[in-house]
Amino acid sequence: QVQLVESGGGLVQPGGSLRLSCTASGIAFSMFAMDWYRLVPGKQRELVARIFVTGSPRYADSVKGRFTISRDNAKNTVYLQMNSLKPEDTAVYYCSTHGAWGQGTQVTVSS
Repeated sequence: QVQLVESGGGLVQPGGSLRLSCTASGIAFSMFAMDWYRLVPGKQRELVARIFVTGSPRYADSVKGRFTISRDNAKNTVYLQMNSLKPEDTAVYYCSTHGAWGQGTQVTVSS
């Protein structure tokens, strides 16, 4: 079955950066778009970024110009580079594809 494992979360000060990684197994990785979502308790899940099989990205307006999604098909891994982080970026971040979800990684932006 499809397994997704995220890593790279943590505590960072406002204005800082983090890079999240998500490694997939059990799937022909290069044939699927990959998504990063985030979830804040009490709020709706938000699609943060998507990268298509062509490598073309799409971003939520809230992160445009600050976040960059990329993929390495040789490593079955998708990345989310997050720069200029704000407290409102605090959330659990999940990668997802083909109906599967990772376990999530916590990102906390706080001074």
